[in-house]
Amino acid sequence: MNIEQRRKERLDRGIKVRTDGLYALMSWRELSYLTLPRLVLIVGMLTLPFIMPSMYWQRVISIVCIYALLAMSFDFLAHFVGLVSLGGALFIGVGGYLAAIMNTYFGMPPLLTIPIATVVGAGICTLFLLPCLPLRGVYFAIVSLMYPLALARVIEALDILGGTDGIMGIESFGNRWVEQYFVILMVLLFLFGARRLVNLDIGLVFRAVKDNDQAVRASGMSITFYKAVAVFIASAMGCMGGASLVHIYMWSGISLLALDFSILPIAATVIGGAGTLVGPVLGCLILVPISELLRAFGTLRIVFYSLILVAFIVFRSEGIMVYGQRKYHQFERWVKI
Repeated sequence: MNIEQRRKERLDRGIKVRTDGLYALMSWRELSYLTLPRLVLIVGMLTLPFIMPSMYWQRVISIVCIYALLAMSFDFLAHFVGLVSLGGALFIGVGGYLAAIMNTYFGMPPLLTIPIATVVGAGICTLFLLPCLPLRGVYFAIVSLMYPLALARVIEALDILGGTDGIMGIESFGNRWVEQYFVILMVLLFLFGARRLVNLDIGLVFRAVKDNDQAVRASGMSITFYKAVAVFIASAMGCMGGASLVHIYMWSGISLLALDFSILPIAATVIGGAGTLVGPVLGCLILVPISELLRAFGTLRIVFYSLILVAFIVFRSEGIMVYGQRKYHQFERWVKI
């Protein structure tokens, strides 16, 4: 009597070796194995507006997406280019003020103000940070943090751009569904666009600039140029978030330059997993709702917030996404011998 013998085999056996990109040459099982996490993310993000219990929490999801854009820009610069930027508030502020000015003073609709503020704002932020590009590590981080703080004080002291009262009367999105799905689609667009970008030739140059910029310079390539391109891409994500935020709140003010927009994306990246791009999005989906739930505790919520961060750093320093990816690739199945 023949007894069928079986053994356990990892699901990713041979798939990662052949490469993730040759989808057309794979069987449907291998293709589903690689695309399932992406489909879960896309479907999950698109269904969020329907599963939220109230309009308040739907608005929270919009804010989550704004922070997710900032967290992705931080992760992109820090992990792939080696520039640790604390200037997320600068990106939000420049994009938000530009969108507010174009809408209130020139009567442009959100359909025009958001993309224009994204591109123009990214250019302005890149010019601001251009003199700082030779700096690395903590030096670039400190200088990038000074920009939003200085800009806020300039607006307050000179009483420009609405001063401390801000710019009011900004046009909102057509309805809440347009608002929800616009910011969600922008997060997915920038996420998959950035993931594709870092795997192209220019992405290899970005990594080389981070690992050994002297070798890049010896190859005849301009380090400053590639750093400027990376800063432009990262600041475009933040400016998109700032431009969308002012149309959500229908107001633009100094609070757009608050340190929350510089600090929370870093915390989300630590929790979600640095270097994954999707990890910061997951971190924002955790941190921002928790911050709202703890709002009833007033300033005491900072204590709970800090304890959560410390717990993740001590017990899961690699981040949720890195841990999840490793476990996903360790799944096994029974196969015939």
